[in-house]
Amino acid sequence: MCGRFTQIRPWREIVRLYRLNDKYLTRNTAARYNIASTQEAPFVRLDNDGNQTVSDGRWWLVPHWAKELQSKYPMFNARSEDAEKKPAFRDAYKSRRCLVPADGWYEWTKGEDGGRDPWFIHLPDGAPFSFAGLWAYNDKLDVTSFTILTAPAVSPIDQVHNRMPIGLNKDAYDAWLDPGTPVPDAKVLLGNSLGSEFEYHRVGRTINSSKTEADPRPIEKAEV
Repeated sequence: MCGRFTQIRPWREIVRLYRLNDKYLTRNTAARYNIASTQEAPFVRLDNDGNQTVSDGRWWLVPHWAKELQSKYPMFNARSEDAEKKPAFRDAYKSRRCLVPADGWYEWTKGEDGGRDPWFIHLPDGAPFSFAGLWAYNDKLDVTSFTILTAPAVSPIDQVHNRMPIGLNKDAYDAWLDPGTPVPDAKVLLGNSLGSEFEYHRVGRTINSSKTEADPRPIEKAEV
């Protein structure tokens, strides 16, 4: 699963992943070291003309038919194995697929003292990448939202957690975003992931608090 992620790199580096209109190239965003579910974050989708665009949405999918923001089930992640069959994700999977810019995420293991030890997972050079996601707009609540798709973890991440978010290979971006890509084909695209390219290291427990978002120190390697 993925309950926290980062957007640390400058926006000018992030936008190189996409084919965005010039108006999005000068967007100024502060580094975020600990984005938590239900918080707002940017994601990339197609507009009505088929152009890539940036939206800000709540990281907790609110289906178009929902009557309230929160649900009794966690909606910040969707299992890639069967998301296309679930009522909460089915419509978004058909026509509202998105990409969520990131440069890392966190998972936790139980420490020897019983506390929660966080691990920061990222590409070797810290480069930005995109999670495969789904988005929705609920006009009754006037809320735009998204979720991140997950899959069984591969080595070496399976040493930390049994699931991981899908970091999609850039070659699959266009087809994933295209609502003309049939659901079965879109599901196949999720196999085109960065998977085993990720690495991880222990970080300080201050990251356990979702209030720790603007401080770079928690992602530094912790003494083991």
